[in-house]
Amino acid sequence: MRISNLLQFTEHHRYCTFRDFSLSGMDSKMLSYIYQPMVGGLAISFYHFLYQHISSDRVGYSRIEQQRRLFLTLGIDPSEKGRKQLIEIASKLEAVGLLHSSRIYIPEQDDSIYEYELYAPLSPNEFFKTQHLTLLLRDKVGKFTVLSLREEFCTEEPAEIIHKAVHKEDLSIPFYELFQLNTHVIDYELEQALSEVAPSRHPGYQAASAEEMLNYADIISRFPRISKNRAFVERLRYEHEQMGMINYIVRKYQLSLQDICGLLDEEGVFSDQGEILLDELQHRANLQFRQGKKRSETSDRYAKKVIALRDSVDNDHEDQAREEYPVEMEFYLDVPPQFQGKCDIHQYNMMLRNEPYTMMLKKFFPGSVPDNMMDMFEKIDLNYKLPEEVINVLIHYLMSLLVSGTDQRLNRNFVDSIASTMLMKQITSYEQAVQHIRDQSQFKQRLEQERVSKAGASGSRGRSGSGYTRGGTAKQKPSIPIIQDVPQGMAVTPEELEEMRKVARKLDGKS
Repeated sequence: MRISNLLQFTEHHRYCTFRDFSLSGMDSKMLSYIYQPMVGGLAISFYHFLYQHISSDRVGYSRIEQQRRLFLTLGIDPSEKGRKQLIEIASKLEAVGLLHSSRIYIPEQDDSIYEYELYAPLSPNEFFKTQHLTLLLRDKVGKFTVLSLREEFCTEEPAEIIHKAVHKEDLSIPFYELFQLNTHVIDYELEQALSEVAPSRHPGYQAASAEEMLNYADIISRFPRISKNRAFVERLRYEHEQMGMINYIVRKYQLSLQDICGLLDEEGVFSDQGEILLDELQHRANLQFRQGKKRSETSDRYAKKVIALRDSVDNDHEDQAREEYPVEMEFYLDVPPQFQGKCDIHQYNMMLRNEPYTMMLKKFFPGSVPDNMMDMFEKIDLNYKLPEEVINVLIHYLMSLLVSGTDQRLNRNFVDSIASTMLMKQITSYEQAVQHIRDQSQFKQRLEQERVSKAGASGSRGRSGSGYTRGGTAKQKPSIPIIQDVPQGMAVTPEELEEMRKVARKLDGKS
């Protein structure tokens, strides 16, 4: 029993018992002779006391009572020392498989109820086949006592049938040879009544998966009490809309219960009024999702690298004997300039179809393959699961872009965009990949032709205007007329010039 705070396990807390079996004479003897030496007499007394909460001729739940009855009946002081003693007793029973303890949180009452589910002791054959229980009994009572106890529970086989030559014939009659059931009529009322009468079991705690809905009890039971956001999280008990927002984020980003509790414990996810800031919580959940995805992808790649290195020696002979697949001529790709004079078109397409992508990269690069290039295609291979032949066609397409003189940079985002497009189109064969890159090339050619035609149309319109130059293309800026010659008027006479000078001196105060 894992109790971190003793104030959560007191005599004032309530409890109930559940069992779906009844003890037989053999079970009682197993408890006394086998289990009691392992867990102690007080633990077996505790087990019998819980068992007697329900009548021996019935199964199901007992009524809910306070744990004060447990302390008083077992003679344990309801103090801190007594709580530790009762927790230790219950833990021993749980360890040997006789008890299962659970804590059920009730949001309406803001209280917890302890549920003690009892299990029947193992039969002698099952017990002595369980190694860890047998070793524990040996440590408690010794090896020879274990052998003696084993003989106490079993009787020997008669001497007449011990011989191996005895022939044993199965004479038992199966059920359907003797009884005939009316399976044509299904009694739904009977099935529904049986399910309603049967005692319903409260499900134990399980970590919420991506398809399960979290409730307030799941979060508050795992949320730290000393957190600054504890008061805001406690308000979620009545805020069904905000709980819906939390479940939406949990499902969207595949978060576990621990992950969402950690995010709610961070600063800035609640407003001053205690409301969840959806955008901020979603942003942090996205960051955590991306980081976890990146870590898992990296670990998968490293693990597969180790496996590949370990099995490389064993796979050498298999690679040599691997069957080569031919390529139809309608799906032939042109030989790039790097391979001119080294192989013909038949050999090149056979390499694309059958060689691993690592070997193709080495053939395209005269020296060592750059690390960033190798990492990009390694991710496509191990994480995207694209076939090797499709990756080779992708390498051919990217190298042809470089040779064609395009200004497109082969960065990670560009390569990932092409690979993701292939994934969405479910391209899994060499022929599909070749057809895809041909469609892409034709699409780019159409775009280029449209751009050139639009440029030509704008140039022809510019011929009639002032913005057309000798090159036949339109200028980017409009042509602004500039006055080159100033029109000449009549010359000024010397008398008029002198008069003008007098006026200027007078204005300057020099007259």
